[in-house]
Amino acid sequence: MTGAMPDSLIEDLRREARSLGFAAVGIAPADLGLEVSRDLDGYLESGHHGTMTWMAETRERRRHPRALWPDARSVIALAMSYGPDAPPLANLSQPNCANISVYARSRDYHDVIKPKLKQLARWLLARAGGEVKVFVDTAPVMEKPLAALAGLGWQGKHTNLLGRDLGNWFFLGFVFTSLTLAADAPAAEHCGSCRACLDVCPTEAFPAPYRLDARRCISYLTIEHKGPIPRALRSAMGNRVFGCDDCLAVCPWNKFAQAGREAKLQAKDSLLAPQLSSLARQSEAEFRALFAGTPVKRIGHARFLRNLLIALGNSGNAEALPGIEARLGHEDPLVRGAAVWALSRLDPRRFAERKQQHLKSEEDPSVRSEWLEEECPT
Repeated sequence: MTGAMPDSLIEDLRREARSLGFAAVGIAPADLGLEVSRDLDGYLESGHHGTMTWMAETRERRRHPRALWPDARSVIALAMSYGPDAPPLANLSQPNCANISVYARSRDYHDVIKPKLKQLARWLLARAGGEVKVFVDTAPVMEKPLAALAGLGWQGKHTNLLGRDLGNWFFLGFVFTSLTLAADAPAAEHCGSCRACLDVCPTEAFPAPYRLDARRCISYLTIEHKGPIPRALRSAMGNRVFGCDDCLAVCPWNKFAQAGREAKLQAKDSLLAPQLSSLARQSEAEFRALFAGTPVKRIGHARFLRNLLIALGNSGNAEALPGIEARLGHEDPLVRGAAVWALSRLDPRRFAERKQQHLKSEEDPSVRSEWLEEECPT
C-alpha cells in the first residue's frame, strides 16, 4: 500500500517518536543513489572491512533500501542519545582500569531501541496504514548515509554520523514504510578544517579524512576481529578492552549534545572503572553474570580475555603476573597467545624461563609464534 501522509500527521509522528525517547527524527526517500553505492564498492575493494565478510556477502542488499525491501518508499530515521555523564576518556590515564566504550557500559541498545521502533511502527500503521519494517543494526542497511539523507547529521572525517544538536553520542534506528512521506532536507557538513578525530586515533586507522581502515581500528580489533590482534597495534591499544571512543570524544560538536535520556542506557556503576586484574581472573560464568544484557557479552569470554591480557601487558603492573601466567594453559589458543605476549611485556626474564617449557608442548601455530616473538599467522 502506498499513499501520501498529511503534514499534520508527520508532525504527530515526530511528537510520538520524541515521546518514546528518540532525540531526533528525520525522513528520507528509500533511495540512496549511485554515489553511496560506489563508495561501498570502493570500501570493500580496498579490503578496509577486514574480516567482516558479511559486508561483502550482503553488498547487493546493502547498497539500496529497496533491494532489502522492494515495497519501501520512505525511511523514518531516528536517533536515541546515550551521551555520557562523565568524561568518556577518563579511564585511559588509569592503566590498571579497563576502559569500556561508553555505549557498552549499559544495556544492549538493540534491546532498548527495537521495542520502541515497533511501538512507533504500530502507531504509524494505526494512523496511516501501509506496511512497515523496523531495523536497528541487525540488517544490511546503510545506516549512516540514510540518516544523513534524512537530515539527522553528517558523516564526519571519522566516518561516524554526528549532528549539530546531537554531537556524536547517539544510536540509529529505522522504520521503513510503504507510504510516501515528505522527505527532510539532507544535513550539511560542518567539520570545516578540524581534524581532531583523525589526529587522536591511537592506531592511525584513518588513511585519509572520511576513510576508515577497520583493520587498524581498536573498536574493530576488540569486537569484530576473532583472531590474534596484530603485534604492531597492541601497544597503542592501552587499556581499551571493548571499543574505542577517542575519535568521538574529541569532536567539538559534543558540547551541544544532551546527556542520554533513556534510563536503560545509563551506564552501570560496575562498568565505569572495573579493575583489569579482577576481570582477568573471572570465570566464564562470572563474565556472563557481570555483562549480562550488555554488548560486551556478545563477543564471548575468550575474546574478552584476549583484550584484557593485551591491556594487562600494557599496564606495567607486575602484580598482574600470577593472573597472566594462569592463562598460559587456557584451552583457547587465542587466550594463551595473548597471555604469552602480556608475560613478555611485564617480565621478560620470566618469559624466557617459561619459553622452552611451553614450546615443547604447544602445537598451535599462533601461540608458538607468540613464544618466538613473531607476527601471528593469519
